[in-house]
Amino acid sequence: MRSTKLSFKEKEIENALLEDKYVDVSKEELQEISQALSRRKKDAVLNIRINSRDLEHLKQKAKKLGVRYQTFVSEILHKVALH
Repeated sequence: MRSTKLSFKEKEIENALLEDKYVDVSKEELQEISQALSRRKKDAVLNIRINSRDLEHLKQKAKKLGVRYQTFVSEILHKVALH
């Protein structure tokens, strides 16, 4: 059987679960969380051309944050779109 390799963040979550650091939430809170997640659902595709140096800088910053660069770019666009 193959073992699943977890990322650092996933290992932190797993350890927190094993140590009972998470608590149950009310049905209302769970519904709010569910609605927030559904609002953030990515349902469109965007293809753009970007300067290769800019892309490399974005990738480096995303790596420092421990996220994929596409996710990082998506979050940047989301924040700009809201403000």
